[in-house]
Amino acid sequence: MDNIELLINLIYALVAALFIIGLKLLSHPDTAKKGNFLSSIGMLLAILVTLLHKDILSYEWIIIGILLGGAYGAYKAKSVEMTQMPEMVSLFNGFGGLASLCVGWAAISGMNNFVLGSTGSFVFLSVFISILIGGVTFSGSVIAWGKLSGTLATKAYIFKGLRSLSIAHLVGFILVGALFVAEPDNGLWLTLAILLALSFGVLATISIGGADMPVVIALLNSYSGLAATAAGLAVGNTILIVTGLLVGASGLILTNIMCKAMNRSLTNVLLSGFAQPRASTEKIEGEISTMDPKDAFYILEAAQSVLIVPGYGMAVAQAQHVVRELQVHLEKNNCTVNYAIHPVAGRMPGHMNVLLAEADVPYELLYEMDAVNPNMENYDVVIVIGANDVVNPAAKEIKDSPIYGMPVIEVYRAKTVFVLKRSANAGFAGVDNPLFFKDNTQMLLGDAKSTISALVREFGDE
Repeated sequence: MDNIELLINLIYALVAALFIIGLKLLSHPDTAKKGNFLSSIGMLLAILVTLLHKDILSYEWIIIGILLGGAYGAYKAKSVEMTQMPEMVSLFNGFGGLASLCVGWAAISGMNNFVLGSTGSFVFLSVFISILIGGVTFSGSVIAWGKLSGTLATKAYIFKGLRSLSIAHLVGFILVGALFVAEPDNGLWLTLAILLALSFGVLATISIGGADMPVVIALLNSYSGLAATAAGLAVGNTILIVTGLLVGASGLILTNIMCKAMNRSLTNVLLSGFAQPRASTEKIEGEISTMDPKDAFYILEAAQSVLIVPGYGMAVAQAQHVVRELQVHLEKNNCTVNYAIHPVAGRMPGHMNVLLAEADVPYELLYEMDAVNPNMENYDVVIVIGANDVVNPAAKEIKDSPIYGMPVIEVYRAKTVFVLKRSANAGFAGVDNPLFFKDNTQMLLGDAKSTISALVREFGDE
């Protein structure tokens, strides 16, 4: 190994260390910016070293791509609303998959007949895998983006023949993959591989309901990493392999955590979403009690401990800042305020944490589900803001419910529960919520931001 190769490998090792440290720092809001910065520096180093090491005839298009992509990325980072962050993350995953597909495609396109004849089958297999996983990731992420953004309906699209069509795709992957490895110079197999990957990504994602999109995003993130690893093997780039493995492994770990939080297997999530639940034979009866903000204020004024459970409704209403204001007023009134975060609350992993961090809610006030459930009876008031399925007692009480067995935040055991929603309709899972009919539950119907602002004004008028 010459000195140049040694230097490049040392820089790659430094880059890998920056990625690992960056991931570690991203686990806490106080260090997340530093982690993001270190990871960005690592990626810049990796790109520069790779470009300088490779024999590139012209840098014009590369420079244009960096400038255009960097400018658009900076613009989106500044202009994107926090409510749009889930679909933006989904697109990030998709573009990562598309990049891996393009790397695999370029690796084959850049080979002449002599190189094709002297290259081992492992490289062609790596190219095929990068194209396959990259294509599935890209088209699947686009569908996920459509469901999260409201461009597509969030329900699961199930049609006759879907299972047979999916099986046909899997068989096609094996046949086309074998033919591609055997005849890499035949452009037909490459084209078929790309088309199969793109269509399978669509089929796999449209059949999953909107309630399971957080898990799908985590899984697609893992796919993008695996695609990058395969692309790295195809072009012989060490840092691309390491980076892909880091992303793939972290995505799989997160997917597993979220599946456990829903008490479901990954197979169950992928093959039978919540969007079309089986009907429950137990009828939920009772009357819903409603309350206006002024009456709710008197209860909060006397409360000594309050738990806030945020959900996607808080994101839609952009109510995180007024929630923080309410917290400040309660604390001035000698009330202890905590937040309970369910692992699948919102539309992406960590959605609620990001929103609350934006509003400067102290991280130490955020508790996981398992930390608050044992002490639920000690809370005078629980305020549920736009959450539905993650606080649904049907998961504990109705055995034939589609969500029975799913771990939920057991707010129904608190002394008083305020549910802030626009209506008493079922949530994303399409399952009725018995919480609305509990004797200790009061519904504050309407826009969450307006409702909480009214509570804040009541405290301000004291």
